[in-house]
Formats: sequence, structure tokens, C-alpha cells
Amino acid sequence: MIQIQVKKGRDKSLKRSHPWLFSGAIQTIHGKPVNGDVIQVVDNEENILGVGYFGTGSIAVRMLAFDNENVTGQSFWNNAIQKAYHRRVSLHIENSQTNCFRLVHGEGDNIPGLILDYYDGVVVFQAHNAGIYTFKNQIIEAVKYTLGKKLKAIFHKPKEHSLDDSIPPIGFMFGDAETGNVLENGFSFKVDWMEGQKTGFFIDQRNNRNLMFQYAKDKTVLNTFCFTGGFSVYAAAAGAKEVVSIDISQPAIEVCKHNLQQNGFDSFANNCKVADTFNVLKESGNMFDLIILDPPSFAKSMKNKNQATKGYRRLNELAFNQIKSGGVLFTFSCTQVVDRQLFEDTVLAAAITAGKSVKILQRLGQPADHAINFFHPESEYLKGLVLWVE
Repeated sequence: MIQIQVKKGRDKSLKRSHPWLFSGAIQTIHGKPVNGDVIQVVDNEENILGVGYFGTGSIAVRMLAFDNENVTGQSFWNNAIQKAYHRRVSLHIENSQTNCFRLVHGEGDNIPGLILDYYDGVVVFQAHNAGIYTFKNQIIEAVKYTLGKKLKAIFHKPKEHSLDDSIPPIGFMFGDAETGNVLENGFSFKVDWMEGQKTGFFIDQRNNRNLMFQYAKDKTVLNTFCFTGGFSVYAAAAGAKEVVSIDISQPAIEVCKHNLQQNGFDSFANNCKVADTFNVLKESGNMFDLIILDPPSFAKSMKNKNQATKGYRRLNELAFNQIKSGGVLFTFSCTQVVDRQLFEDTVLAAAITAGKSVKILQRLGQPADHAINFFHPESEYLKGLVLWVE
């Protein structure tokens, strides 16, 4: 096994079970590793710190075990995937009303770089780096082992905007299944894992959609960056007077209309529009009691963090200026490099510039199937606020 020795004093994070070893912490590499090679990591005195897989970026090793466990064996992967699934089962995330959830959330489930989303028997496999993809065969067998007869298919969908062309294109890794419908809290949604954003549906907003349901009755609602209309369906079901859904993507808007119609809200489907959120907010003219801002990530790396905060500030300032007095704003960031404090500071700056009195009603985050590893705070990416605007 290839071995990496860590510089003296640079092993503290690994000893605290943080799963990333950065290239700058490496003292010596014994061997010539390539993406996905299994690496034994030792400290300056050659004590074993754990085992992981190699990557050519700034994160040199992503740790799979903090001992000398055999991470290439099938039993390792069976145990890891089964443990993640049993955690979801014990939390009753899958039930008679919900049959879609995140099965594996990367570092949050101690499997760095791997996303597995479950859609009523279809698992969407997403590798966030080429290294984790090298374990694809073990992962496929582990999913089969864990789900048994419930498993219909495994579909591979690389991470969007991936710069690594060594990860193959989309396609079925096991079985076959047409794009279908899933249940979330009793509502039916079409999921297009082949062409849709991310893995086909924003399942990380499940709890936040349910919460918004409590605010939407008799309200005029604007759902921006609506994608396939998750928040729109919940708002309509809650008894909103009007729901306007906007997204820049024509295919997303068509699915949004479909989802409203298949849940019995045909009249709201007429208010699904292809439009730029920033332009709509500039022109809305204090029409809405409740606005949802759920934009895509504004930055993919630290170098774009300042640009991202400027985008969030501008977006929230427009919403503050256009929402009715006494309105409620649900505002989110899924940009990992913008932490919760920076996001809240940015929204605060927008409120000050807009000259609004704003109260925080609730702080929001990602659901339990998108677990945050206590030793890896970076696995928290979704931040949200429910704000009362006067």
C-alpha cells in the first residue's frame, strides 16, 4: 500500500477525525499514487492515522477509516452503505408518505465524495471526484446488498460542472427505469434523474417546504428559482391565494406545471413562468406576502466567495424592497464556501441597505438524511432564514 507521511504538527485535524488531508500537510509520499489509489496515512513518527483514497487536487487524501481497515474489501462497503441506510430507517425518513431521500451524504456518512439519492427504488449515484468513482463496483454491490428487492436501478449522474473528464458520462450502472414519480410528505413529484438539476429533485428542502406550508395560507406567494415546483405545490396545498413560480429553465417550468397539475392545482400552473429572478423582483411592485429565495450555488470554490456574497446581498435587497410590509421571506444559500455566519451577515447588510425592519423567525438547514459530520463542519451546506419584514 502507498504510504503518506504527514508533517509534524499537521496531523491534529486527522486525529480529530476530520476526513481531509490537504497536500500542504504532506511531508513524504512513498510511491506514485494516482486518483483513487488507497493510501495509508501515518504521522511524523510513523503511527498509523488511517486509510483513505488519493486525489490530485488540494485535498490529497479523503479518509475512509481512521485505523488500518481494508477499505477495498466488499465487507467494508456493505457495512458503510448499510449503516447509512439503517440510520434513515431508524429516523423514519422513508414512510408511507415519503419514498425519496438521500441514502449517502458524502462526508456526513463517512464516505467522502459519494452521493446516493433514493427515488422509490432508483438510486442515483453521483461521484464528486474521480477517486470515489474507482470504488464503483464495490458501491454498486453494497447498494444491492443493502436494498435487496427494493432496488430497481442504479443510475450514474456525474456532478454538474465537474472538471474531471475521467468520470464517465451518465448512464445506468444496474437495471433500468424510466423517469418516474415519487412521494414527499404525501405530495407527488416527477423526478427526472437523467436531465434534471443535481440528481433530479431538491430533496434537501423537504423539511423547509413543510414549514413553509404553515405560513402560506391566504398569502400571495412568489417562488423564485422554483426548479420543479416543490415549494409551489406545498404553498398551493396550504391554501395560498396565488402562487407565482419562476425559473430561468423552460424544462424546469414544464415539470413545475406538471407537478402542480398532478397534485390537483391546475389553476396555479398558469402562473409558472420562464423568467430571470432578479428582473422579476425589480418589477414585482410589492405584490407578494411570501417570497422564497432558493437560488443555485453562487460559488463553486473559495476564490469566488466574494462574488457569491455580492449576489446574495443584491438578491435579498431586491426581495426586501418588493415584499409587502408584514411579509415573510424564506431565504437560502446552498453555497458551501459561504458559511452560516457569512450568509446571515450578508442578508443583514441587505436589510440595512433596503431600510427594512427585519425579525428572524427561524433558522433553517438541511434534513437528517443530509447528515452533518460533527468532525467535518464543511458537510453543512444548506443555510436558511425565515424572516418577518416590516
